[in-house]
Amino acid sequence: MSFNNFLNNLKTKAGELKTEALKFKNKDFLNATMAGSALVAMADGSVSTEEKQKMIKFIEGHDALSIFTTSDVIKAFQDFIGQLEFDKDIGEAKAYQAVAKMKSNIEASRLLIRMVIAIASSDGHFDDAEKKVAIKIAKELGLNPSEFELE
Repeated sequence: MSFNNFLNNLKTKAGELKTEALKFKNKDFLNATMAGSALVAMADGSVSTEEKQKMIKFIEGHDALSIFTTSDVIKAFQDFIGQLEFDKDIGEAKAYQAVAKMKSNIEASRLLIRMVIAIASSDGHFDDAEKKVAIKIAKELGLNPSEFELE
C-alpha cells in the first residue's frame, strides 16, 4: 500500500469515527427528547396519533437528530411509553433521569422544552395535565417555566 493510499484510508477512518462520535454524543439528546415527549404525551393518559406524528416530524427536521433513523426515534419513544405504561412511577423516574442529562446544555434544554410544548399542543389544545408536565420538565432542566409562557 502506498503512503497516499495509507493517508486516504486514515482520513476515511477518521471521518467514520467522527460520525460515530457525533451519533454517540447525540444519543443522550435523543433519549432526553423521547423521554420528554413520552412524559407529555402520556400526561392525559393516552398518546394521540397527532402527538406521535408531531414528534417524528420534529426529530426528522432537527439537524442534530437527523443522524438517527426514524426507527431509532420510534424505538426510543416506544421504550419510554412502555416503561410509563408498565409502571408509572419507575417509568417517570427513568424518563426524568434521561431528561436531566441535558441540564448542563442550556441550548439543548431550551430546544427540548420547546419540543415538549409543540408536542403537547399538537392535538389542538395544551391542557393542564400537559402543562404541569412541561413545567416539571423545565424545572428539571433548570429553566424558568415563565420563559416559555408556562406560568
